[in-house]
Amino acid sequence: MKIALIGFGKMGKAIEQIAKDAGHTIVAIVRSSKELSGLNESSADIAIEFSQPESAYDNLSHCLKHGIPVISGTTGWTDRLAEIEKICRENNGTFLYASNFSIGVNLFFEMNKWLAEKMSQLSFKPSMKEIHHTEKKDSPSGTAITLAEGIIGSHPLLEGWINEESADHKKLGIVSERIPNVPGTHTVSYSSPLESIDITHTAHDRSVFAEGVIKVAEWIHTKQGVFTMSDFINDN
Repeated sequence: MKIALIGFGKMGKAIEQIAKDAGHTIVAIVRSSKELSGLNESSADIAIEFSQPESAYDNLSHCLKHGIPVISGTTGWTDRLAEIEKICRENNGTFLYASNFSIGVNLFFEMNKWLAEKMSQLSFKPSMKEIHHTEKKDSPSGTAITLAEGIIGSHPLLEGWINEESADHKKLGIVSERIPNVPGTHTVSYSSPLESIDITHTAHDRSVFAEGVIKVAEWIHTKQGVFTMSDFINDN
């Protein structure tokens, strides 16, 4: 595949190496709106977007309006996700957003939903803790929000989440910690007066995310439509 990388931070650099190791070609590295303007459907088979929350919408909109399939892992901008999905459909484009491209995390998401459905019928209180590196700008993480949405959607008493410990039974508490040089850990806990259950995913190296990105890119670049990681997981 011919791949355009939009954003070239730690994730962009990790994706570049994994892509080259897999035999793909990096045809563009986009760091600015000026460089973005040169991208069109003849430039790349797919764009991989890991930029900043404030630029993600414009990056994705440009790709979809110029016939470039695009996948995005930028978090902190998804209040406009529905707009991007609409642009994708209007332009017969290809788009997938994921808060986390680790295959293990996405299996964790599926397990989380199953457990949430079971626990919603019992007297266990859910809570969550996430740990990331100090350079991560958004809090809670996009992965934590995806996990929270999976729990809230299955729990009739929960009305939302807050980014702290919660004494309110209608709010799911998410505790966020930032520690240097930590790829990421997410723990979902269910507690009752007599027992507790914890499920945890820990990333040991950033390359696990980059490998997942390339696998998804290989899977999606010839497809058309709006997709999720659940589509990818269930098609493999």
